[in-house]
Amino acid sequence: MVTTIELPLTEVGCCAPLTSEPLSAAAAVDLARTLKAIADPARLRLLSMVAAHDGGEACVCDLTEPLGLSQPTVSHHLKILVDAGLLTREKRGVWAYFTIVPGALDSLAAVLTSGRPELVPAR
Repeated sequence: MVTTIELPLTEVGCCAPLTSEPLSAAAAVDLARTLKAIADPARLRLLSMVAAHDGGEACVCDLTEPLGLSQPTVSHHLKILVDAGLLTREKRGVWAYFTIVPGALDSLAAVLTSGRPELVPAR
């Protein structure tokens, strides 16, 4: 059984699928920045941890121990995900809470495909 976690990305949502027309230079820069943000195993884990956390939001204090990284390192990774438009950040007292931006990864998936979810064969 495969479990799918839908995670969002808003900045690429304006772009047509790669298979229908070439990307503009600006769209390619935005897409590359987003792909770089999710191309790190720790950041992929953080996205899944936030999405799976109670209420769909997590405090940075909830993420450090399960990830096995220091609080400054986790905060750095979370900042990259926020800057890429994948997470939002809300400061509450001394802690920051993160949530997934609704629809952001759906938008990314739509840009990378013709809009149909298809599996890419493993190489």
